[in-house]
This record gives sequence, structure tokens and C-alpha cells, in this order.
Amino acid sequence: MIDKTSMPLLCFVLLVVVEILSPRSMVAQSNSDFDVVLKGGRVIDPETNLDEIVNVGIKNGRIAAISSGQMSGIENIDVAGLVVSPGFIDLHVHGITNKEQMYQVHDGVTTALELEAGVPFIAPWLRSRESKALINYGASACWPFIRAEVMTTLQDQVGDLKSQFKAGGWTQADLSSRLNLPSNYMSLSAEKIPDMLAGLRLALEEGALGIAIPSGYLPGARRQEVYKIYEMAGDLEVPVISHVREGGTIAIQQAISNAAITGAPLHIVHINSMALDEIGLAIEMVNKAQQRGFDITTEMYPYTAGSTGIESAVFDEGWQERLGIGYQDLQWVATGERLTETSFKKYRQEGGTVILHLMKPEWIETGMATEGTIIASDGMTYAKLAHPRTAGTFSRVLGKYVREDRVLDLIEAIEKMTLLPAKRMEIVAPMMRFKGRIQVGTDADITIFDPET
Repeated sequence: MIDKTSMPLLCFVLLVVVEILSPRSMVAQSNSDFDVVLKGGRVIDPETNLDEIVNVGIKNGRIAAISSGQMSGIENIDVAGLVVSPGFIDLHVHGITNKEQMYQVHDGVTTALELEAGVPFIAPWLRSRESKALINYGASACWPFIRAEVMTTLQDQVGDLKSQFKAGGWTQADLSSRLNLPSNYMSLSAEKIPDMLAGLRLALEEGALGIAIPSGYLPGARRQEVYKIYEMAGDLEVPVISHVREGGTIAIQQAISNAAITGAPLHIVHINSMALDEIGLAIEMVNKAQQRGFDITTEMYPYTAGSTGIESAVFDEGWQERLGIGYQDLQWVATGERLTETSFKKYRQEGGTVILHLMKPEWIETGMATEGTIIASDGMTYAKLAHPRTAGTFSRVLGKYVREDRVLDLIEAIEKMTLLPAKRMEIVAPMMRFKGRIQVGTDADITIFDPET
């Protein structure tokens, strides 16, 4: 797990290496200096600008040596012709079971965090994943659920969900309810705000990696409530992870303003689907804030389509005007069909996952080419894969935007997928300084791939 106090039990990416590289030679030796030696790969470290053909020696889960000299390991893996990269770090996943993590591993991900929505009851969830997760994991405090807990009118519903979660019911379908609670349309009274803040503080003490504020899904939340969360985050120096309200750059300005006033570290999720055709302006705002010393970052996924629950507030009255799309731009995951007004109304009543075709390729290229923009998948799974970003986000960056379209060079892309997300989280999880890097002493979270394929 990733928390603020202890080193995680590592996902030895050796497991990924063995699977990917099984056709290559792996010769066991005795009296070796290292547990594993990766031989002859193109080793890239985005922090030091290392880009050389060298060997990497791994011992006790850490990188112990990087050298062109001879090394001997218990396992010696020939990685000639392949890139040896820090393991990819995904700050924005909703699929948090081993089913999703199997897809994430195949996409080169060694750390996957649920930061946008968070997880209710963080302590038992962390315990439920201990020694079971395939890769490093963690989550933020779930503001939508914590605010529902303090609303007396919702005690029955919250109690039912609490029993379910504490019994180990953290399936993706169950967790999706946190973005579709009845309380999302309700305002929290001023008297209840301290109780809500106390709940968030407790979640942070129990290991949450920040505070999820998906305010775009909570039209009932008033500005005072949201501001008070930023204020607490600033005092505690923990990141706010924001899915901003509808409104494009106006909403992004509001989030930046809250962060600037309160000193809260801020991470704005999927700026591509928030800003749409104003992505250039939105990224300029983030960059200007960074230049003025504010701890503000953003991310994007490399697809022109988004995905969410059709029953959510995203599709409240006026969605066509807000998003600039119509029924034909919506695709029902269960069948693949494009929607009509009739089918939209039917499925909205039933609930389920829909894909939104709402962005243009040039908008994605703008964000992708901008220095400092992190790559994150926003991947999720319900009954089946709901969007290709669950399984192919990082491969798509390498294949399409590096190799084919040349929007990025390889080192820039790796930085966006490793070093930048690691540095984003170091403020709350200091062990992240040992991730996102290929350096002596860092964790052996390593992704190896063929840059030509």
C-alpha cells in the first residue's frame, strides 16, 4: 500500500519482467551479487536524464547498481533492445480490484491510486488489500460519502453501505455509488461542516492520500463547504484532487483560486475533458500558477472519449449545451449502441456506464505536448471493460503519441508517466521519492518494453 508512514510491500515488477520477457534467457547462478540483473537494456531515468545502454542490479527490492560493467545475479535477464523505465504510476483509477490490476500490470503500471473519488472507510479497505494487491495501491478520502454520513436524513442508506463495505464489499459497482448518492443533490448545513471535516481528517489519519473533491458530481455542495475543505487541506498540507464543476475554464479558475487563497496543494483531474476546446487556456492557467509558486498540477488521458455513469449529475438538464454533444455522441457500454433520446431516457432510469465522444484529436495533442501534464487513465471496470483506457492508456501514449505522431519524445513521455506523478504525491507519501526513478537506492518498480512495438 502507499501511505504516509511506512514503506509499502513492493510489487516486484520482476513479475512483470518475467511475464513479458519469458522467451528470453534467464539463467540462474549461485554466489551472485544481486537478486536480479537486467542486462543490456536502454535505461531511462527522467530525473537525471540518464539514457544509456547499461546493466541494472536489483537486491532486496531496491536498485543496487547501474553500470556498464559485468554483474552477476541469481536471475540474469537479457533486455537488449528494450527500454528499462521506471514503473508507470497512475494517479487516477476507479478499478481497484485484482481484475483491473491485471490489466494495469499489462499496461506497465506498478502503482495505481484511486484519487478522484476516493474510497469510503479507508482503513478497512487498506487492510482488505494487504498482501492481495498485484501492484502498489492507495486512495484518497471520499468526501461524497463522508458528507453523506453526517446527514441525518441518510443514516439508513449510509448504514447499509457501511455494513457492506466493512464486510469486504469493495467491488467496482459498489464503489461507483459514491458518485451517485442522493446526498450529492443536497446542501450540507453550516452546522454540519465541522463534522464533515472531522470525518475527512480521520480518513487522512487512517492512510488516505489526500481529499477527493469530485464537485462536478455534487451539484448540491455549496461553495462554503468546498472552500472549507481547501482551507483544511492547506493547513494540513495534503493534496486536494478535484474533478471541477461544470463550466470549463471558469470552474478550473475557481479551483485554482481556492488553492491559491488557502495554500492547498491541488491536482486537477482529466483537464482534457474538463476544458474541452479551451484546453490550451486551462493548461496556461495551471502553468502560470506553478510559475508563481503554487503547488498545482493536472493530468489527462490520451483518448477523445470519456466515460461515466449515465445516472450521474453529468447528465442533468442542459448537458448537451454544457458538453457540446448530443445523443448520438453517447455510446452504451453494454451493447455498443449509439443512443437516441428514447434510449437515453431508458438507460438513465436504469443506470449504467456510457462513453462520451466529446473531444477532438487536436485538443488531446495540445495537452499531451505541454510540459508538466501528467498522464493518468481514469480507468474503470464494471461488469466488463467500460473504456479502453483501463487497459491501454500508457501503451497508447508510447505507440501513438511518441512513435507514430511524434507529439512527444520518449523521455518526455516517460517523465509524464513516472517522475511527475511520483513528485505530485511526495508531499503526502514521502516514500514516493523512491518511485518514478531508475537510480541507485530507489524501489525496483520497473517497466520494460519494446519501443518499436
